[in-house]
Amino acid sequence: MKYLVAVDDTDMPGTSGTGKLVQELCGILQDTGWGVSSPVSRHQLYVHDAIPFTSHNSAMCVQVDLFDAGKEDLVAYLGGFLEKQAAHGSDPGLCVAELGSELDRSLLIEFGIKAKSEIVFKADAYNIAEKTGIHLSEHGGTGLGVIGAVAGMGLCLAGNDGRYRGWYDFGKAGDVVPAGLLKTLGFDGQIITVAGDVLDPGEPLMIASEKTKAVRKNGRPVILARDCNGVGGKGQARYRTLTSQEAKTY
Repeated sequence: MKYLVAVDDTDMPGTSGTGKLVQELCGILQDTGWGVSSPVSRHQLYVHDAIPFTSHNSAMCVQVDLFDAGKEDLVAYLGGFLEKQAAHGSDPGLCVAELGSELDRSLLIEFGIKAKSEIVFKADAYNIAEKTGIHLSEHGGTGLGVIGAVAGMGLCLAGNDGRYRGWYDFGKAGDVVPAGLLKTLGFDGQIITVAGDVLDPGEPLMIASEKTKAVRKNGRPVILARDCNGVGGKGQARYRTLTSQEAKTY
């Protein structure tokens, strides 16, 4: 069975972030034979003085494909893991949904989009959980992380929000390589322009930053390419990857 898992607010200043914790959890699920997971996506939520958050107010989401266990087993394990591993003083929230035709994605997506530009509340998150039948639970502190967990799930389901944990080393800034070479350097996905056009494998592509991030487009990781605007690096190129700063907007 396929499940979507979203987590928020497991960290405190000076501790490892929620993304790292979720990545560790994915490794445990695989190593113990429970199942496999997708890359972890990060979704930026509204930053406002009235909203408590540790650093950037972002939620993490991942798809988990279980081999034998069911939703109740997964929820119990995840909840226990968060209660043991989340930083003392944090407010962890957990959201789990079975990915099937009965899931009302529209309500979750609407909530996620709203949480990017407005203040939303715990009661709003639980209302969405009740209407959609997803699991939502608190695992420490005030439990305010349930808000980000529901929002992160909605944004992940929207398919065109967020960036993925980790980064790729495709060369030095200014290097120009064929777009298809990126697949041999660890990235197994498409390289597309910001307009949505897939780059030909032979298209020259300038590497804008030594750390290149994948972003979420059409429900999958992609490397985005922008127009070079006449600056082609060490070789002639029409397109370039995103800079580290540009990737932060996703």
